[in-house]
Amino acid sequence: MPKHKISFQLYSARNFPPLETVLEGLAKIGYDAVEPYYPLYGEDPAGYRAKVDAVGLATPTFHAPMDGVTGETARFIDIAKTIGAHTIVIPYLGAEDRPADVDGWKKLGEKLAATAQTVKAAGLGLGYHNHDFEYATLSDGSRPIDHLIGNGVASELDLGWVVRAGKDAAPEIDKLASDVIAFHIKDIAPAGTTVEDGWADVGHGVVDWAALWPHIQKAPNAGLLVAEHDNPADWKRFAERSFAAIKSFAV
Repeated sequence: MPKHKISFQLYSARNFPPLETVLEGLAKIGYDAVEPYYPLYGEDPAGYRAKVDAVGLATPTFHAPMDGVTGETARFIDIAKTIGAHTIVIPYLGAEDRPADVDGWKKLGEKLAATAQTVKAAGLGLGYHNHDFEYATLSDGSRPIDHLIGNGVASELDLGWVVRAGKDAAPEIDKLASDVIAFHIKDIAPAGTTVEDGWADVGHGVVDWAALWPHIQKAPNAGLLVAEHDNPADWKRFAERSFAAIKSFAV
């Protein structure tokens, strides 16, 4: 059973520069780590690392684009080592990049698995972060997520998107448990809520975290809980309330 560290997806604060102020605030709240999005660190990985180090935070995972990770693998391996990350995470597939059929998803999974071997040889891990479309049923009854995770590709399981996909999160956690390296702890506002794109601060939405926690605990390699909100009106409110909520159930 891993001892969980609490991280913050910096995409949640993208509309509230400067980065230094956000990092200082997160450190004061008590976060252990941050997870940056591309291109936040891309032009100056060493400069990014210095800002994070200055406040005593860490960057165990970071989001990097699919085309970059698979096409410029060596570059992103170097970035990972520069910023101190152990896992590169692919965060999203644009609609134009999503396969149209089962065979396409299988081939994409094979491509990711091959990249994962290169990343592993460098002493790092490769992960994939889901949204809701990976849970759509394909013609053979499988789902895209079934073809993307495994064979060296870990899951950064976004529980908010699993719930938005209409799935019961508990069995989905159990199914991927051995492959999960981090959970995105993301809450959903009550049905009909449109403010902040329908997302909520962790513990202030409809996700039953107390019920999910025993399942989260059983994922043997998932030592990281990443707070995320796609569009908060106030990043610090989200960060403070979410940290308190996660601390309350992550016991």
